[in-house]
Amino acid sequence: MKRTVFPTQKDDPAPLRTSVSRRARFEETDMLGIVWHGRYASYFEDARTALGERYGIGYLTFYEHGVLAPIKQLHVDYDRPLRFQEECFVEAALHWSDAARINISYTITDSGGMVMTTGHTVQVMLDRDHNLLLVHPPFYARFRERWRSGELV
Repeated sequence: MKRTVFPTQKDDPAPLRTSVSRRARFEETDMLGIVWHGRYASYFEDARTALGERYGIGYLTFYEHGVLAPIKQLHVDYDRPLRFQEECFVEAALHWSDAARINISYTITDSGGMVMTTGHTVQVMLDRDHNLLLVHPPFYARFRERWRSGELV
């Protein structure tokens, strides 16, 4: 049984989710014909970008508000290998956090729904001078209000 990476509190809103489809490309595979382990970060990135665009908190939104959101932590669990030309689906789920950080979990499944890979990222928020933000910037606080009210579900 896998542990919950981002535990929830009783009143936390449900995670926001989106999914993208991908096909394993030749240039992503190794000599064994499976997707090389270092390529999974780009699979996560595709889903993370789609999630941000869907809910109005994409990279450009952060940039326009003078906020940087670098990855602080990346974790990947490889359950089954993806193979060349295999279609897969990458789901990203944004988890509620009272801290000024972005917690996203990922699940990659094959076309039959079998879990292939899971993982998560943690992003921190910095101002343009690279100072760590300890509270949510105003635009992100407004986003959180909409999320909590159920407007984004």
